[in-house]
Amino acid sequence: MTTTAPDSVRLTAITATDPEESPLLLTVEEAARKLRICRTRMYHLLKTGEVESTLIGRSRRVPVECLHEYVNNLLANGGQRQKTVA
Repeated sequence: MTTTAPDSVRLTAITATDPEESPLLLTVEEAARKLRICRTRMYHLLKTGEVESTLIGRSRRVPVECLHEYVNNLLANGGQRQKTVA
């Protein structure tokens, strides 16, 4: 006998993959999970300016587009980070 998942679980999975429902801004922890790096490393990328972020009130958020730009820069530079000029 097989069992199926409750409908609420299926609906959640469907809406999570819907592009219209995907968030535009991520928390630092969510951004780190998306890049599959640790939170500390994500804060380092933000501090050095390798990944852009914004403040909303006192909350730091990372635009999804900035994660895509960071990955594209990595790919364009053969996996090497760009040196930032301070």
